[in-house]
Amino acid sequence: MRLTYFGHSSFLVETADGTRVIFDPYRHRCFDGAVKYGPIDEPADVVVASHTNDDHGTTDTIPGKHKVFVHPISEKVGPVCITGVETAHDEAGGEKRGRNTICVLDDGDVRVVHAGDLGHVLDEATVQAIGRVDVLLVPVGGFFTIDHKEAAAVVDQLDPRIVIPMHFKTDRVDFPIAAVDPFLATQETVERKDGSTLEVTGATLPESRITVLLKHAR
Repeated sequence: MRLTYFGHSSFLVETADGTRVIFDPYRHRCFDGAVKYGPIDEPADVVVASHTNDDHGTTDTIPGKHKVFVHPISEKVGPVCITGVETAHDEAGGEKRGRNTICVLDDGDVRVVHAGDLGHVLDEATVQAIGRVDVLLVPVGGFFTIDHKEAAAVVDQLDPRIVIPMHFKTDRVDFPIAAVDPFLATQETVERKDGSTLEVTGATLPESRITVLLKHAR
């Protein structure tokens, strides 16, 4: 499996059989120009959105023909299974910002969990519903999502082998969210990559947890 970080919360996941899945595509220059990451011009077989905000759910921006799953429940594309676990976009059960779906992708070798705009730490039932986590894509910037301390708690709850932070402040987003460094300071082992991609198989998963910071590709 190969993961490419486009920016904000958007990733391309290329699975073991070659299926191309894009998670949470943003609309370039949405929210009055606040999202400055470049347009996503990659084709996909599947586009998945954790919710419909313009910085996560603009499935119409992806070129070509593809399946679209918004708030997925249980979907299958060839050998790739995509399931959803409903959570909230805030700490008040969704009363402030609505629903969020944690999306689980399983290609038979690696299980990737994209937490979307998760707004709270998890209860035990949600942890059990998510199941085994090999790679966790987790928001860390706070304000609209969990902050760095809450993200660290979610990481401990789900116990992934690899953690990839997302949804944090960079020079390409003007949202009032925090930078990634406070979250990285909570993690025991951190690897800062020079690029935007990570390749992983079940056989190459680390024995102990590692947090990998990817550069945005857009």
